[in-house]
Amino acid sequence: MQQWEITRTLYKVSDFLSWQRNNLLELSPSFQRRPVWSPSAKSYLIDTIIRGLPIPIIFIRERTDTKTYEPLRQIVDGQQRIRTLLTYIDSSCVDDYIESRDYFTIKKSHNKELSGKEFKDLPPNIKQRIINYQFSVHILPSDVDDKQVLQIFARMNATGVRLNYQELRNAEYHGEFKQTIYDLSYEQLSRWRNWNLFTEHEIARMKEVEMVSDFILLMYKGISARTKTALDNLYKEYDEENQFSEKKIVVERFHSIMDTINDIFGRELKNSTFSKKTLFYILFAVIYDFQYSIGSELIKTQKKPLPNNILSNFREVDSLFEEDDVPDTVSDATSKGTTDVSNRKIIFGYLKEMMSR
Repeated sequence: MQQWEITRTLYKVSDFLSWQRNNLLELSPSFQRRPVWSPSAKSYLIDTIIRGLPIPIIFIRERTDTKTYEPLRQIVDGQQRIRTLLTYIDSSCVDDYIESRDYFTIKKSHNKELSGKEFKDLPPNIKQRIINYQFSVHILPSDVDDKQVLQIFARMNATGVRLNYQELRNAEYHGEFKQTIYDLSYEQLSRWRNWNLFTEHEIARMKEVEMVSDFILLMYKGISARTKTALDNLYKEYDEENQFSEKKIVVERFHSIMDTINDIFGRELKNSTFSKKTLFYILFAVIYDFQYSIGSELIKTQKKPLPNNILSNFREVDSLFEEDDVPDTVSDATSKGTTDVSNRKIIFGYLKEMMSR
């Protein structure tokens, strides 16, 4: 039985910089993937490091240069992270640096104080913080060949959990839109739990973030099917810098709807049928329509009043759902594909009518 002797240690950014300047670092061995990170992804990494937050483990393989007999360190996993740092700190040390591809600065959406700054423009204490940042590093033995490296990563991937669609969006997008969605999701954490909407496992897998994304899709596009394509397109459309011009209105309206739901129904949600994600989405949509009108332009407006008997109507319709005493079309729509647009509209029409009485 083969056993792997993997060394676990810490290295500073300054260590990688020194190795690169002395030709003792190989960023792109033959088996390493070569995706190109967006400027936004690079900015997000730098801000993460400045804040002292952890990033994934770097894997390297140490070998000896047969000409100089110096140790040569190959980046097995973490090429883009290391390359981003090297090109930001000292682009001259990266042989294949191309300005149109590799140049970036810190984005305002990630750090307002350091927005637009190159490394040379940063305050000395921030520079030092970046240089001294420590990576967790796993070192593979020098006798591990390329085939064995691939086998190691195949085993790692086999024992991991496949990323869901929202986790993939988190990895792909790094702009102000994505960050706003996550901020809105996190600030509602106690409500997600109190209302029994999400389990801890679902929260860990970003299911609440996906629901908030669905709410923002509602504001932009009206009642829509919650599909991978629809949410991917939403993130893609507003990911670029300065594209999310409606941010202030979106945040205000989201807060207003969530506060309204909490103030009126909060104590009863946990034990109601509206603690089901399907019906909570419709409840959010109905309250949004009452206050702002679905399809309305995302501009500053005065929110409209709710029906006087909305709480008693809520209790009545909750009982009807519990007893399955709703119209057949609504019952069918609730039991079928409840992220489908036609089913959502059927349930929405029924709930709004009942809540308006």
